[in-house]
Amino acid sequence: MEPRIQYAKTSDGVSIAYSEMGEGTPLVEMPVPPWGHLELEWQMPEWRRWYERLAEGRMLVRYDGRGSGLSDRDVTGLPLDAQVLDLEAVVDHLALGRFALLGVIHSGPAAITYAIRHPERVSHLVLWCTYARASDYNASPQAQALEALIDHDWDLYTETVAHARLGWSAGHSARQFAAYMRESTTPEAARAAFAAIREYDVASLLPQVRSPTLVLHRRQLPFPDVGVARGLASRIPDARLALLEGESLAANLGDTEAVATAIDEFLGEGEKAGAGTEATTAGGLVTILFTDLTSSTALTQRLGDAKAQELLRAHNTIVRDALREHGGSEIKHTGDGIMASFPSASNALHCAIAIQKAVEGHSVGAPRPVGAPLQIHIGLNAGEPVAEDQDLFGTAVQLARRICDQAKGGEILASNVVRELAAGKGFLFADRGEAVLRGFEDPVRLYELRWRD
Repeated sequence: MEPRIQYAKTSDGVSIAYSEMGEGTPLVEMPVPPWGHLELEWQMPEWRRWYERLAEGRMLVRYDGRGSGLSDRDVTGLPLDAQVLDLEAVVDHLALGRFALLGVIHSGPAAITYAIRHPERVSHLVLWCTYARASDYNASPQAQALEALIDHDWDLYTETVAHARLGWSAGHSARQFAAYMRESTTPEAARAAFAAIREYDVASLLPQVRSPTLVLHRRQLPFPDVGVARGLASRIPDARLALLEGESLAANLGDTEAVATAIDEFLGEGEKAGAGTEATTAGGLVTILFTDLTSSTALTQRLGDAKAQELLRAHNTIVRDALREHGGSEIKHTGDGIMASFPSASNALHCAIAIQKAVEGHSVGAPRPVGAPLQIHIGLNAGEPVAEDQDLFGTAVQLARRICDQAKGGEILASNVVRELAAGKGFLFADRGEAVLRGFEDPVRLYELRWRD
């Protein structure tokens, strides 16, 4: 069944055509500027099969960027922020809380930018054959020669680009794709878009990415080459790099199953991790855990961005390893920490202890910036939060956050309800007395979990 075309309006007044198919956790695929045409893509068998595959077990959202396809074409140029506005219009119109984001080729820098600006919404970031600096892409003599053709022969340009992107043996698929490009946009709009794309550069922002990231690339691509992918993955904290066989720049051609499987496995980890939040929709009792990197701002000022980022990456690895071991579900990254939920208070406490012991081991024995031992503080509370869009909300969550803020470096603080739920399980608590927490009228009694004994 052909997806229904709908429209969303950007904050600067541009109408963006979008469609959605499938059910489940949302995956938003960004278009490849300056191309895009939702109807024509669906009419091409290889593309249709690819979108149906991506939509298996999830909701797939696609859209045409401004200046292309069924979206408003009366626009000139395509600065990076314009791509971000198009994406914002679609996800806000659909009221998507958290979603996976797929940035493809020239939309990769915009996907990275959005993920940095909205880490609470991007559960996973997938980057396909893209770059941080457009100069890395345009440095190829082939890329420069192809772009120069726009000014001389539009038909020849589209035919040549189609073969270069899809593979020189693509034949009918390449001819069909060339026709699709000519229908997507005009030579003038393409020329203006590429002029803007040449200015894209988000390389300095890469260390700020907080969303789990997968960088996908094909080994035999002439441009961008594998070195660009490796450089991209190396600068994004905890990013994974998956190199696949093939020469096609289009994910929907060649070994498409390998691409889809890599995406499924990456997103599937998040779906399993989020399973703990689904039970809360019926009012189930869960334990909320917050971690936070101690004195993160001061560390950044003292050590600089790069070394402070090393500590944050170590924190992320330690916490996520402990969550997997103790049945915790990562809800979101909070910038300097992680929020997680547990169906059991005991598991949450065991996890908190494991985290602090691993942090202590890292600070004693692992390489680290001189004079900057890793130190974090943890807060826990239990209650019946409201689950919505793969996130948790409500008083129980807010109190857990404030308890974490109250803890000092190396400490684990818990509310009385957590202590009572874990009674008789062998945990040693010290009464820290009542504390006045921001946003709560009544004082809250806190207990320190003694984890070193």
